Amino acid sequence: MRSGIAIAAIVIVGSLAFAFWPTAERSSDATSGESIAEAALADVLVPDALSENAKLGKLAFEAKCSACHGTNAAGKDGMGPPLVHIIYEPNHHGDESFQLAAKSGVRAHHWSFGNMPAVEGITRGDVTMIVAYIRELQRANGIN
Repeated sequence: MRSGIAIAAIVIVGSLAFAFWPTAERSSDATSGESIAEAALADVLVPDALSENAKLGKLAFEAKCSACHGTNAAGKDGMGPPLVHIIYEPNHHGDESFQLAAKSGVRAHHWSFGNMPAVEGITRGDVTMIVAYIRELQRANGIN
């Protein structure tokens, strides 16, 4: 079963990478040559070990979310905000807010990245695992 999930994750990540690959105009900074789409917005400490749910969530996050929210939810300059940020602490953005965002999309309200579209082909179970991953990253970074 894990190999099936891994294969599906690879296919989805590849499809998303192709669909969202930045164009030359937005992908480079004229002064530094750095890729804007690749620049992380937060320094994220990754815990040494993840729970089983968070491990599954990491796979789902990489397949469905990292194209905009970056590796380890650190955000991507010009693409999407970091989810390892005090704004997304559980008391402000509860777990259900992630469910609603994935299902229906979100109108921009904290950041200037624009509206987030609904995430196609994602289930409640997927989002539950993604939230487990994000919450473990947040706790490792002092966000409780």
